[in-house]
Amino acid sequence: MRKYIVAGNWKMNTNLPEGEKLAGDIMSLLQQRNFDLTRYGVIIAPPYTHLYRLSQIIDNSKVRLGAQNMGWEEKGAYTGEISADMLLSVGSEYVIIGHSERRKYQKEGDELLLKKISLALSKGLKPIFCVGEELADREAGRHFDIVKSQIVNVIYHLVPEDMQKVIIAYEPVWAIGTGKVATPEQAQEMHAFIRQIISDKFGNQVAQDLTLLYGGSCKPANAQGLFEQKDIDGGLIGGASLKAQDFVTLLDMLIEAKK
Repeated sequence: MRKYIVAGNWKMNTNLPEGEKLAGDIMSLLQQRNFDLTRYGVIIAPPYTHLYRLSQIIDNSKVRLGAQNMGWEEKGAYTGEISADMLLSVGSEYVIIGHSERRKYQKEGDELLLKKISLALSKGLKPIFCVGEELADREAGRHFDIVKSQIVNVIYHLVPEDMQKVIIAYEPVWAIGTGKVATPEQAQEMHAFIRQIISDKFGNQVAQDLTLLYGGSCKPANAQGLFEQKDIDGGLIGGASLKAQDFVTLLDMLIEAKK
């Protein structure tokens, strides 16, 4: 069954005391709400330095913990990298792989991302795999080709049993941190396209059960039209996830849209 999720990517924001307060505020707001945890989910992905402490804070709560990235090897001489086993040992259940900022700044390509997602799945971590086009690609009409290649070059190498553990987040790169946002129609068109690509490889049932998130400057001011689209199952939230009230409001909006 498809699950509807709001996932907060805190990026390189908050020191540990600030992160403790933000997580506590989110939990406090969620305690006031009753929702079906089999249908709706809340994930936070703070900086690495916060993971162990926040895993203690959110224990036995409605919030699940994710990491923003992980290394491509199990262990070894990779100074500064964080392994899947390290993430698991500090309470992470999810890991973001292929975020557009890592594709851009760290030059992460499909071959590396396939190694990461395969390793994450082999260790029991649930990947949130990000895809999306840049502005030049959309303006040139290449946006479908770009997203399809990102999926085919990585996701198509998985077996169906593993595909069922993956979340895909569509991020129009031109809408991240710019204040721009894809229209609900543009976002729905791409989400439907992604679901069809997954169906072509893994079958309709896997595609219909897949959680597809929108990740491009999603906030309370623009989320309603996005969440009302039939193939958008929530959001990978950046800036709005750093404000507890905004983040939980997005969950409220998602629940209302999917009733």
